[in-house]
Amino acid sequence: MMRIILDATGGDTPDVNLKGAIDALLAYEDITVVLAGPQDQLLDAINQMEATTRDRIGKRMEVLDAPEIITTDEHPVMALRQRPRSPFVLAANQLRNHEADAFVSAGSTGAFMASGLFYARCVPGVARPALGAMIPVPGRPLLLVDSGANVDCKPEWLHQFALMGSIYMKEVQQVSAPQVGLLNIGVEEVKGNELTQAVYKLLREEKQIVFAGNIEARDAIAGSCDVLVADGFAGNILIKNIEGTTSVLFGLIKKGLMSSLAGKIGALLCRGAFRNIKRSFDSSEVGGAPLLGVGGVMIKAHGNADAKTITSAIRQARTMVTADVVGKIRAGTAHEA
Repeated sequence: MMRIILDATGGDTPDVNLKGAIDALLAYEDITVVLAGPQDQLLDAINQMEATTRDRIGKRMEVLDAPEIITTDEHPVMALRQRPRSPFVLAANQLRNHEADAFVSAGSTGAFMASGLFYARCVPGVARPALGAMIPVPGRPLLLVDSGANVDCKPEWLHQFALMGSIYMKEVQQVSAPQVGLLNIGVEEVKGNELTQAVYKLLREEKQIVFAGNIEARDAIAGSCDVLVADGFAGNILIKNIEGTTSVLFGLIKKGLMSSLAGKIGALLCRGAFRNIKRSFDSSEVGGAPLLGVGGVMIKAHGNADAKTITSAIRQARTMVTADVVGKIRAGTAHEA
């Protein structure tokens, strides 16, 4: 039975974690979800579940007593040291000791990444773990790696990000030959700073990936590649720009259509099309961002995650464990150990 630890205290609305866990347990009978948080509160919440739901889940929902909470405004490393009974520390230690298969959290991103680095620890040969954000672009899923874990990077780190991202897309997203692009300010080989020029040469010579060359930010969501490699600084700016632009664009369209009777009639006629377009950008179907390169499956869901997102993140973790993504990353980077 696969054991997936869920940070039951994480996110803007922690109550959604229990609902998401229940839905995942009802969908997949081969998993056990371990709720990490204050034991008494979690047991009370479980006891308030409907009897029929409790019977269907059986003993596949467990509680890990993790009473020490880390908030998003705390220094991650100091908080982990001061709160050894937090969900982050306990879950990462269980991953390292092979007592659990995966960890899912919508809590502090900094604490999540630090727990992966210092407690779950990197796979031998991997210099730094990378946060891979799935951007729900229309028609073709795009993995941006790194999306914020490593602000200052070395060329060999981005080389490893490309390898890990390619493995993830093959095994989890079922892309047979993922095309890997390098985020840059131009498509020509000579464009960019010292970092991107050095990375370009490494990726061009790498036989384990299909290198698609440099990709400009404006082409990131146009289906130009399956994996987009970047340092965490540029990657984080890109993904937040995409999120902001999408939100503003949908807002402007809605405002424009609702400003006149003709617009309202047009909106009604095109309602189905607009719904499909919006659904193609729905991140709740994606789940979360995998922390690639650590010795266990770790999924970081967005802080504003709803129950559907948590269920998707658990499904995503289950797929990664089943496909042995960690083992394949270990094999793919073994020559760099």
